[in-house]
Amino acid sequence: MSVRQTLLAILAQGPCYGYQLRHEFDRRTGSIWPLNVGQIYNTLERLERDGLVARGATDAHGHVYWEITDAGAADVDRWLVSPVERGQATRDELAIKIAVAATLPGADAAEVIDTQRAASSRRLDGLREVRESREDDSPQGLAWSLVVDSMIFAADAELRWLDHVRTRLAQHPQHTLALELTADRPKRGRPARAAGPALV
Repeated sequence: MSVRQTLLAILAQGPCYGYQLRHEFDRRTGSIWPLNVGQIYNTLERLERDGLVARGATDAHGHVYWEITDAGAADVDRWLVSPVERGQATRDELAIKIAVAATLPGADAAEVIDTQRAASSRRLDGLREVRESREDDSPQGLAWSLVVDSMIFAADAELRWLDHVRTRLAQHPQHTLALELTADRPKRGRPARAAGPALV
């Protein structure tokens, strides 16, 4: 999630002070990813350093209003029309855990999958309950529901992936997957890249 770009996009609507930005962020995301004010001010200072925002007027309560610059507005426009790039190097803890369990002598990968599947099912059920309990046609309610829908789809995809993994592993006897420690001793330096298809 890009806090930087989201705060810039909010500032494109008009000047805001720190707590106001946090409130506006929460309104648009349903407080799914709460931000602390320190994080907001750190981000604003970096945006100021990069010439994307500037400090504006201070009100009677001491609130400093931050304003977007022309460069910041152009940055928001580029962000909104650009796809979100999901890096191939992202480490998915669950995928790594199951891959290790599947190749670790004596580990029960099926149990790992079943345990995770139960937890993922509970999470999906909980998200659906929350979604149904907060039906709201307001713009704020729509924004919140879009975020929750994304989480529901991700949880559902995780369950389907776990079922897929279970099916794949069932095609191999457990002893054929086990990897014993290799006798090869790697040289110092960077490890050689493993041969395999590139992820795109």
